[in-house]
Amino acid sequence: MIVALLQPDLHWENIDRNLRMFETLFEKLESDLSLVVLPEMFSTGFTMNPEKFSVSALKEIPRWMQMMSEKFQFAIAGSSIAQGDNGFYNRFYFASPARDVEFYNKRHLFRMSEEQNHYLPGRERRIFPLGKWHIMPQVCYDLRFPVWSRSQNDYDILIYVANWPAVRQDVWNTLLKARAIENQCYVLGVNRTGKAPGIEYQGGSVVFSPKGDIVSRVSPMNANILYADLDREKLNAFREKFPVWKDRDFFEIDD
Repeated sequence: MIVALLQPDLHWENIDRNLRMFETLFEKLESDLSLVVLPEMFSTGFTMNPEKFSVSALKEIPRWMQMMSEKFQFAIAGSSIAQGDNGFYNRFYFASPARDVEFYNKRHLFRMSEEQNHYLPGRERRIFPLGKWHIMPQVCYDLRFPVWSRSQNDYDILIYVANWPAVRQDVWNTLLKARAIENQCYVLGVNRTGKAPGIEYQGGSVVFSPKGDIVSRVSPMNANILYADLDREKLNAFREKFPVWKDRDFFEIDD
């Protein structure tokens, strides 16, 4: 399965400009893609002003993802602001041509930016199917909490979408690699580039193999597009040859 990671600079709090930008990038992607992953809050940047956007504008985002998925015939993943009955969520959407849009609400809210004062935490662990693959979605700060993402032998790909500041880039690289090794899965880390108010981002989007090797490559046409070919047979063979998963701990997470 071939995947693409997109890490452009985002237009601050401008949904329309960001969606149009991604449409332009979709047109430039290589063919035969199965999955395209966008950064955290790809439609606005990591804003603490969710009330600034209308309900209709926020509802348009998953509809746009579904429309783009059907047009280009690949799945699209990324997080955006969503309004629920009791407040706002930082919501990871997953759109694919063959299914309705699914979602996961970010569980761990970044208190250093007071995210918990503007968004509600997710409570449910989710797994999304894509063909013969199973994908676990995670959002940015979730990366620091390995218990929440611990494999129960129920997924093959772990995706982290983020707005991860450049000042902590080494932490980003280290934790992504660790999640791949400890869960014996592919890990896709997708970060943005550019600047938001007071913060600089360096991208660093990457795909790690279950052995912790980097398997992504930068597009020769655009440095903010990366590709990776995920091999299911190699994944299964490695898990059988080195079955760490058989000795995993069993536990439940209690809120």
